[in-house]
Amino acid sequence: MRHFHFDHCHRTPRGEHEDGLSGGRGRGGRHGFGAGRVFGHGGLRFVLLQLIADKPSHGYELIKLIEERLGGSYAPSPGVVYPTLTLLEELGHLSVESSAEGGGRKRYTLTDSGREYLAANRETAESMMERLNGGVDGAGARGGRPPQVTRAIENLKLAMRLRLSGTPLTEQQAHEFAAVLDSAAQQIERL
Repeated sequence: MRHFHFDHCHRTPRGEHEDGLSGGRGRGGRHGFGAGRVFGHGGLRFVLLQLIADKPSHGYELIKLIEERLGGSYAPSPGVVYPTLTLLEELGHLSVESSAEGGGRKRYTLTDSGREYLAANRETAESMMERLNGGVDGAGARGGRPPQVTRAIENLKLAMRLRLSGTPLTEQQAHEFAAVLDSAAQQIERL
């Protein structure tokens, strides 16, 4: 088997490629987009605090709201959201109310300390919310990549993976496969 090395894609000390995309397993989130790539280190806490400042919410509601705002291209996993909410509660930035009628779900509310923390970090919080609400240029999250483009990329990757993991391609199929990809690349370059 032949292995290829892509010189344009070097690893950084944090295990991310220079292009900002994490590689390998454990990327987190739906569709493989980890929280580190969407919001940056510690950015999710500002998003959660701001969303809760706007409207006290349950963890599940926050996950769904983030997914909705990002056009379905990313949903933070409960394994990231709930520990972050617990940390924010332990820091005194959130208060928690358990509701008996809500099946014991916890509703998070911003405390005075949380409001002060948001105010002291207003620039970072606004930057994270800007990313959540469509990016600087309104083109979408993830550095301006519109969610429909992200979805299409993921569809293509999945289709290729499924086709290449099945029955080996014949010589003719390999030529057609390459021609389709080359044609798509040329069309994209012309946009």
